[in-house]
Amino acid sequence: MAEPEIFSELFDRHAAELHRYVLRRLGDGLADDIVGETFLIAFRQRHRYDTEQRHARPWLYGIAANLIGKHRRTELRAYRALARTGVDPVTESHADAVEGQVVAEGMRGSLATALRKLNEGDRHVLLLIAWADFSYQEVATALGIPLGTVRSRLNRARKKMRVALGGINPTLTSESEENDRA
Repeated sequence: MAEPEIFSELFDRHAAELHRYVLRRLGDGLADDIVGETFLIAFRQRHRYDTEQRHARPWLYGIAANLIGKHRRTELRAYRALARTGVDPVTESHADAVEGQVVAEGMRGSLATALRKLNEGDRHVLLLIAWADFSYQEVATALGIPLGTVRSRLNRARKKMRVALGGINPTLTSESEENDRA
């Protein structure tokens, strides 16, 4: 609080990654605004940050998730467009684009439709795990929900996604695979 210029280190450390996540959720038109607004809110509310938390990343993603929730209609329109066209405008590299097109070309429309049909809470959890590569604990912290709620929402979202995608679960991560085996 006494040295607000130190806050810029948080921005330098997390802005690009947060931007990629928001870009995937809302598209290019809103990503810059949401990320900027996330850091503005975080700066204004920095006195509320729980200093016992070792990392600010989940806190920042939680703020962003709340802002994304306010733009839900835009997100749903993007999923509808993805379902219609099969084109995902956010690709990290050409190699990723080629691999993604080969692997997922046939299921993009189904994936977007299934994502659109998830309730907002389940979708937040699923996308933080799948797109932001969060651990279950980071999702719980970001969304301000118990770890058990993260697990149940992810389980419910996976079941719905499997049905919608004909038995394929595109959301498995190494952590979730370990948890599924346990």
